[in-house]
Amino acid sequence: MTEKEIAEKVYIEPITTEFVTRILRKERPDALLPTLGGQTGLNMAMELSKAGSLEELGVELLGAKLSSIDQAEDRDLFKQLLEDLGQSIPESEIVNNGEEAVLFANSIGYPVMVRPAFTLGGTGGGMCANEEELREIAGNGRKHSPVTQCLIERSIAGFKEIEYEVMRDSADNALVVCNMENFDPVGSHTGDASVFAPTQTLFDIENQMLRDASHKIIRALKIEGGCNGQLALDPHSFKYYVSEVNPRVTRSSALASKATGYPIAKLAAKIAVGLTLDETINPVTGTTYAMFEPSLDHVDAKIPRFPFYKFEHGERRLGTQMKATGEVKAIGRNSEESLLKAFRSLEIGVHHNEMP
Repeated sequence: MTEKEIAEKVYIEPITTEFVTRILRKERPDALLPTLGGQTGLNMAMELSKAGSLEELGVELLGAKLSSIDQAEDRDLFKQLLEDLGQSIPESEIVNNGEEAVLFANSIGYPVMVRPAFTLGGTGGGMCANEEELREIAGNGRKHSPVTQCLIERSIAGFKEIEYEVMRDSADNALVVCNMENFDPVGSHTGDASVFAPTQTLFDIENQMLRDASHKIIRALKIEGGCNGQLALDPHSFKYYVSEVNPRVTRSSALASKATGYPIAKLAAKIAVGLTLDETINPVTGTTYAMFEPSLDHVDAKIPRFPFYKFEHGERRLGTQMKATGEVKAIGRNSEESLLKAFRSLEIGVHHNEMP
């Protein structure tokens, strides 16, 4: 997106309402695609709408409407949506100040999890074991949230964290591109977790249950393009909770795309301009339509890379705020092979001994 060979114009400017509005006034685009710009793209779309810039310049949003972004990112609206769909969510409460947070946490008991609204990489969130930690983390979360809003929920740390990468078009066709299983349980940010694609420990009934939930959610949100859903599954029962949904292409989308050979970003852009999955040829295969779900005959492993050697005084404890700045991916015939290849790819001097 920053190469002149691909983009007609490249602007190196701060991504703020003022600067983006000036660029829109100059370029006069018909539409914006906020779902390929990460969390920053979604937040900027919301800010431009509130500032009246989109209405003033007649700019349409593609991929995800403002209402869809609001429903997925606003913790209160998302909670209402899941309740309407009959999806399970941990006991939770929306708070806008410290006293509300403490009152709710005292009523359900510690530990609790703080999830700020509209933040990138879980910024401002965390796990709280007592009131002192809750006041500190919730205050930090409200400061980082553009709408000064946090969700306080009962901790489900220790559950399996499963992700589903889903695509949907304007004709309501939807498919799961890939499912992924975090090696690390709920409690650490998925960007800091080692991840396997496809899932390794799910029974078929569990996979189908979570797959159906992912389809219901993306259809309810009316996302046109890629969507990433994170679900928490109780390892001792069939009980699950919906953690969150990102109505955009994410870091996990890149893993899913590379693991399956399904070009998520390219097809999301085609869907955004009106094409449907059943009429679009997959540019990788050149023969099958994009509506066909990929099947894997290998295992992909992703391991995060942490920059602690650059930040000697940085907080090294992992939690719901993302600390990794990069990652490696490896392919193998099974989880052990792909994991060991990935460790070697980290280039930190850690690898297994060669077999004789």
